[in-house]
Amino acid sequence: MVRAIASVARCPTLAWSLSSAVARVAVALFPGLFLLASAQAESQRPEHWAYQVPLRPGLPELRDLDWERNSVDAFCYARMRHHSLTPNPAADRTTFIRRVTLGLTGLPPTLAEIDAYLADPDPAASERLVERLLASPRFGERMATPWLDLARYADSHGYHMDAHREMSAWRDWVIDALNDNLPFDQFTVDQLAGDLLPNATPAQVIASGFNRNNMVNFENGALAEEYLVEYAVDRTVTTSTVWMGQTMQCARCHDHKHDPFTQRDFYQLLAFFNQVPEKGIDGDQGNASPFVPAPSLQQRQRREELVQQLARCDELLAQRATDCDADLAAWEQTLARQRAAIQPPADMLLHLPLDEVVDGTTVDQVSGDRLVVSGPTYLAKTKFGRGLLFGGETIVESAADSERDASVAQSLSFKVAQPFSAAAWVYPTTNDRMTVLAKQSAAPMLRGYCVELHEGQVHFGVTNDQTKSRIQVRTNGTVAKYQWHHVTVTYDGSSRASGVRIYLNGERQELATLDDDLQGSITTTQPLRIGGGMSDAPFRGGIDEVRIYSRVLTATEVGLLAGGDPVSDIVAIKRSQRSQRQHLALRTYFLQHHDARFQALGRKRDAAARALMALEAAIPTSMVMRETDSTRPTFILSNGQYDSPAELVAPAAPAVLPPLATDVPRNRLGLARWLVDPRHPLTARVAVNRIWQLHFGTGLVSTPEDFGTRGAPPTHPQLLDWLATELIRTGWDTKQIHRLIVTSATYRQASRPTAAEGARDPNNRWLARGPRGRLAAEVIRDQALAASGLLVEQLGGPSVFPYQPAGLWKELSYDANEFTAQVYQPDHGSKLYRRSLYTFWKRSVPSPALATLGAPNRETCVVRRSPTNTPLEALVLMNETAFFEAARKLAERILETGGKTDERRLDWAFRTTAGRTPTPDERVVLQQTLDRQRAIFRASPESSLQLLSIGESPARSAETPSELAAWTMVANLLFCLDETITTH
Repeated sequence: MVRAIASVARCPTLAWSLSSAVARVAVALFPGLFLLASAQAESQRPEHWAYQVPLRPGLPELRDLDWERNSVDAFCYARMRHHSLTPNPAADRTTFIRRVTLGLTGLPPTLAEIDAYLADPDPAASERLVERLLASPRFGERMATPWLDLARYADSHGYHMDAHREMSAWRDWVIDALNDNLPFDQFTVDQLAGDLLPNATPAQVIASGFNRNNMVNFENGALAEEYLVEYAVDRTVTTSTVWMGQTMQCARCHDHKHDPFTQRDFYQLLAFFNQVPEKGIDGDQGNASPFVPAPSLQQRQRREELVQQLARCDELLAQRATDCDADLAAWEQTLARQRAAIQPPADMLLHLPLDEVVDGTTVDQVSGDRLVVSGPTYLAKTKFGRGLLFGGETIVESAADSERDASVAQSLSFKVAQPFSAAAWVYPTTNDRMTVLAKQSAAPMLRGYCVELHEGQVHFGVTNDQTKSRIQVRTNGTVAKYQWHHVTVTYDGSSRASGVRIYLNGERQELATLDDDLQGSITTTQPLRIGGGMSDAPFRGGIDEVRIYSRVLTATEVGLLAGGDPVSDIVAIKRSQRSQRQHLALRTYFLQHHDARFQALGRKRDAAARALMALEAAIPTSMVMRETDSTRPTFILSNGQYDSPAELVAPAAPAVLPPLATDVPRNRLGLARWLVDPRHPLTARVAVNRIWQLHFGTGLVSTPEDFGTRGAPPTHPQLLDWLATELIRTGWDTKQIHRLIVTSATYRQASRPTAAEGARDPNNRWLARGPRGRLAAEVIRDQALAASGLLVEQLGGPSVFPYQPAGLWKELSYDANEFTAQVYQPDHGSKLYRRSLYTFWKRSVPSPALATLGAPNRETCVVRRSPTNTPLEALVLMNETAFFEAARKLAERILETGGKTDERRLDWAFRTTAGRTPTPDERVVLQQTLDRQRAIFRASPESSLQLLSIGESPARSAETPSELAAWTMVANLLFCLDETITTH
């Protein structure tokens, strides 16, 4: 019985076709035995073709030598003949230039380019055309789009609030690398392990962000350890899919059911990606660590200019400091004669003497605003008159920023890059934690700034989120209880703990850094509070003379606020008896406050420093890979569960594939070099198959995501291996593979089949005709922009926000004050007309137009997009703002440059959109459409004006509105033609 079941199991098709009730019952009763026998049968099969190193095959003989243009054709012709097919005639030159231009650049050829190509009788004209297209910067943009699908590139994190991330520098690297024809082996190494290369360039480090494009979570309550595993799994699966075409995710929970990969293989591969020093729960303030600055070329140039300006200013300031002795002596004499005390700085944003409380309020001496005093009110004598006593219940509170009159008072909610200073006299009566002043949002974030006393030490914090993003320092020295002390803190706007200084009684203190990781905004609309804050730490004691400044106070100014007059004290000492420190202090004060030349230079330097600080704050970052300082252990996870570790494993290649070379490190760099080793059976095959898929719509292996035993076998196995070995032989030159394909006679064939050919090979798997298929979503939109003249061809840069329906993100958004990418704000001007490659990609709500036309959400790696053809696509092409505006602008071009007659204009418009001249029947339909639209708009002038107001670009045609509106509808029709949105 068992033997009979096993024999049936070896042939599953037979098992299910048998009518024997016994066989069916046996399989139902013993499913485990059936699967075991099936697995044994699988293991006894010859080795699968994809796991054998490709060998370069010889070229098949051709019967039609005149048809062949390069070696690709020999393999394709042999398969055609095997299936009793003959090649189609070559496509006409008009069709070819449109096909190859869209294929290599993602944009249509211009009429001038078409005419120049058609007028060139040289047989080498096609090769020159291909070389021009391969050298175009548009090539990198075209080829980057499917790579972004593979890399799951997006401008948002995906989980939870789906907040903004910044990875455009990585996208720019991809475009540049493709344009530069970076060899595919180096292209691979840089993206998988650019950060591990010896002497890695900044560009190579940014390139390693390929595997940081995964989704990232920062939801409260999510478990960091769980998501660290999920990120590593995602990178393992993505890398396996992109470079090996393998469904490794099937081995996460158990041995692969069909392919020769064990669960051990999966986790040994995962171990390469389990060493990233990331937090697991991160990204609420933008990029998740680790990340690096990624300045643009313009930003790098501007930074160098500002650094040079600062250096020159410092040089001139130092020079002035050495030659000011005569002016300093004259000023000293004047000061001595006047015998006037130096006054504290008066350029305050807020000054609270706290010496009077009337009707529960006290007055800010700068703005005249009255601040509310809540709780018991007691005033006591201080060294400056009277001060307010705080018993743990008293708080002085300004109005919230949303309630403040900007004409009366400046906001005290500083931006993260704004310098400021805060000073106050304090009289502590306990060593408990106490708030001197704070402007913070509610817990747990406590965004803003705060000055506290704790165990006698002064603490100062500038916070975005107290658990994730803040700087906090404290003094090493302490203040004594039951004594008045002057406290001053200054912050220079650098987002660094090194930019904070704290003074006690006019003396700068040594500081201990508690946190130094400030990112994001520190602005809050909460009021300024004296003696308390959003944290539970009320002040007990006295507070007096609170001052806040919008700049960094100098040490001398701090000394003056602390009640001293160090300048007058020094002047009273004879010059010959002054210490070097006193001499330097006096000279510094003179230069900063009384020397016009030094002050002018100082203002110039301050302006350059502020500009540099603003520039540094504006420089985007890019998430990158990095290795942990100490090796993180990797375990096989029972059932794939993050909290069920079993056996410890080390990084290694799957057993069925060649092992890593002995001379490569056991890290991501070693893995990358293993993938591009010529002995690897998969990488080159997978790469050339995707290139073939891009040009023919379907790869030689029609399941590019699965080269395993359940994937489709190659239709042209010898051609696949020849192209793979050719890629390696040419030094991994991907442009050469593109060149071979698009210059082949196979690619140049006409795409229309005969009835017999269509019936025998409906999907064109044997390539007896040229490629035909729906254009990618981005190409459809970019083609419309190009035809209209609106397209802005700026290479690279941050993502842009073109037209989208109002309120699009509203239902999925959260607090826009706390999280980015919650409210969609469309761009204006040229940013509306950038290539679709640069459209902001929010995973939870991708561009509706592009999504409708077939673009993925990029939550995971996408190897091939599913072809689509739905009524919604027609509605997008007919009504979406970008397409309709493009139709209006194309109508303007038709009227301005298309000729003087309807016939000439219709021909010009059809050639501009479809690439060819319309047939007589098509021309009749177009003329009828134009006449009908003219009648409609002449009868309704208001409709013409309404239609012509769509889109931001101004109308510039001299024609009447009704005529322009009629031609707009014709252009709109042309954008919707199958001929326009399909490549032939």
